[in-house]
Amino acid sequence: MSKITAVLLDLDGTLVDSIPDLAAAANALRCEWGLPHLPVEQIASFVGKGMENLVRRTLAGHRDGQCDETQLPAALEIFRRHYHQLNGSCTTVYPGVREGLHALRAQGLTLAVVTNKPLEFTLPLLEQTGLRAAFDVVVGGDSTAHKKPHPAPLLHACCKLGVTPAQALVIGDSSNDAQAARAAGCRVWIVPYGYNEGEASHTIDSDGIVATLLDAAHRISVHPVSATPQRTRQ
Repeated sequence: MSKITAVLLDLDGTLVDSIPDLAAAANALRCEWGLPHLPVEQIASFVGKGMENLVRRTLAGHRDGQCDETQLPAALEIFRRHYHQLNGSCTTVYPGVREGLHALRAQGLTLAVVTNKPLEFTLPLLEQTGLRAAFDVVVGGDSTAHKKPHPAPLLHACCKLGVTPAQALVIGDSSNDAQAARAAGCRVWIVPYGYNEGEASHTIDSDGIVATLLDAAHRISVHPVSATPQRTRQ
């Protein structure tokens, strides 16, 4: 098993809680569409597979719903307009993230953000939260032809960092992160406080659950080769 030399981190639900801003933009879209507001908790379950799916689910009003695809371009434009105004305004960095990033870098690890959020929102959000300087590479939902759970974004990040997938550890909050990591050949840990489209984190097929990013950094420092702090479902 290769030593961990790089960590690839999800953004929404792993580094930051962006649900207040995403929900406000989603409800602003529904308002312009003549639809009633949805609870923030419900919109949180829509997040995870990219902005297009978030907008589809927002129009449909539930996670498994579909909208008229001819409406999608106009709805995306409205959502983007509102989210550009709201992005970062109520987003918060999760406890242990800043300390964890510092501890990971202190170990000489290279770091990347790999998110399904488009770069036009990802980069400003990282700057606004003061997290941008911690990362060597940022991969957004429009950096490759496919989004997570496809492995392409993780493979792209590994290529940019100059590491093999076997040397990379993915840390995320959802099955999308875990499936992408498995397909890419990376090890994967899950944080339990994120979104995961409303499903419990312990149901995810991962190599372990870590309470915080600082906890993850500590585990890597003690076991730089292992990525199995607490085995979950096989």
